[in-house]
Amino acid sequence: MSTSQRYLDSFPAGVQEFAIEGLDVLDVPLHSAFLPSSPAHPGGSGLGYGATREEARTGALGEMAEMALSIRAHEGLDRVHGSYRELARTEGRDRVADPRTLCLEAGSAYDDDRPLQWLPMTRTRDGEQVLVPAELVVSGPEELPGDPPPGGWLTTVLTNGQGAAFDADRAVTHALLELLQRDGNATTFRAMDQGVVVDLAGLHDPDALALLDRLDAAGIDVLVKLASTEHGVVDVYAVGCSRDSSEPAPMMVTACGEAASPDRDAAVRKALFEFAAARSRKAFMHGPLDAVAAATPPGYLDQWLQGHPPERMVEEDRALQAMLGWTRLGTDRLTELLRGSVLSHRRTVAFTELPTGGGDPAGVLAAEGLDVLVDLQLSLGEAVAAKVVVPGLEAETMSYGRIGEHGVRRLLERGDAPGGGLAAVGADPGGWARVHLTAEAEERLGGPAWFDRAGADRVVGELYALYREPGRHVAALAVAS
Repeated sequence: MSTSQRYLDSFPAGVQEFAIEGLDVLDVPLHSAFLPSSPAHPGGSGLGYGATREEARTGALGEMAEMALSIRAHEGLDRVHGSYRELARTEGRDRVADPRTLCLEAGSAYDDDRPLQWLPMTRTRDGEQVLVPAELVVSGPEELPGDPPPGGWLTTVLTNGQGAAFDADRAVTHALLELLQRDGNATTFRAMDQGVVVDLAGLHDPDALALLDRLDAAGIDVLVKLASTEHGVVDVYAVGCSRDSSEPAPMMVTACGEAASPDRDAAVRKALFEFAAARSRKAFMHGPLDAVAAATPPGYLDQWLQGHPPERMVEEDRALQAMLGWTRLGTDRLTELLRGSVLSHRRTVAFTELPTGGGDPAGVLAAEGLDVLVDLQLSLGEAVAAKVVVPGLEAETMSYGRIGEHGVRRLLERGDAPGGGLAAVGADPGGWARVHLTAEAEERLGGPAWFDRAGADRVVGELYALYREPGRHVAALAVAS
């Protein structure tokens, strides 16, 4: 039985899926899958890509599973109410995750007495239950029915740290690699791109090499860039554009593929295929509706626009306005906008010098003293999804101002490179946002830490849609209206 069929057998009948074709000259396999919501089971949607149609189909169904199973696990779950101080006293400090270790938004109104809502996760090193703020356990706002805490949620609900497979260990590993990928590139790519290009001489993966040849033959220049080699993984991303500005939809030049893996060949392979498929994905998600209609089965567009299952994108006006701005710029001007950051090349590292063959991510993190907190979500069949939280890992610094001790250190070490000067330790430089840290973290840094949120917004500027995209077809509808 194929992997895709095993996913289908884990859900009620009615999953709708199709290949997305004809939007790009490459036509790297891109697949859509969605399960409509019903009283029997919550819905979910996913897009997948790969070297083959089956690989793309499996990816789409796996992403759909992550979403649908997370909603199924949480939508009716009772949440624990109380402040961190209160719960640490009643449950024990080792049974409650300190929000100050969870990369909060700098300058937000948090203190240990703020009322929160909590959900349980399992700590892998000892199997103990640990309470975690609910907005960091769930992966979509629909999983938090009812009223929020009096002060609201700590941050925007996101999908970071999800994985799906047919056994718990693989699902957790998938989720961990997503966390490590986003931690490693949080302040090193997009508007903060450090311009570190990987010389791919020595790459062995045959699928990746074949795709590089296809990209070159299609007149598309691609850069594989290094974000990080921390925590035993190679964290890379791939970006690029055509040599003659021939992209059918302007936002295709913003395509990016991200990957983190202990195996450097596997990391580059994933980044390249995600980049190539992202060209079509961007056009599908945000391009003209007539092109989408031509690339999808009859009736799809009308059905989706009339009502659809949950998706991964967070609806916010800033992302929509940024995407509409890109559409108005056109391909040439949008490409020029990316030259100083996304498409920059400041120095080169050799692929053969990157580490490879590292250990299991969970084991590496445990050896570094980082706890892995897991929420497993079972299906009706073999599929299992996981949401993972690792206190100390970071994400969404440039979108939502979330930053912790490690992020402060990275920015302090940046010097004159992009992002240098956005963090400080000691006295408030003047109107900056204080970073929420434990007393121990502040002692290690040498004092309270501060993040220049206004400065970060200026750095991001017109590139905000690199960080947060509007939902499927939302921008195209706005253009057409």
